[in-house]
Amino acid sequence: MTSHQEPEPAHEELGTRLRTGRPVPRAPFRGELRRRLVALAETERTPRRLRLLITAYASAGTALMAAAAVGVAGVGPFGA
Repeated sequence: MTSHQEPEPAHEELGTRLRTGRPVPRAPFRGELRRRLVALAETERTPRRLRLLITAYASAGTALMAAAAVGVAGVGPFGA
């Protein structure tokens, strides 16, 4: 890793020029962007069928745990 060095004058000048000369979007664009972002934040963020997804994942998890328990018990196709 290199040690911290002072920036070269050309780099410092470029940095200053980039910070001060940065274009700002026009007011109508900023207003429309704000309205869209606020509307997006107000929309419902949960999936439409959330309960169905929860039930499906819980059922799949339970089935996998049951298969693992059967295998650990030494019976069934996974028993040794």
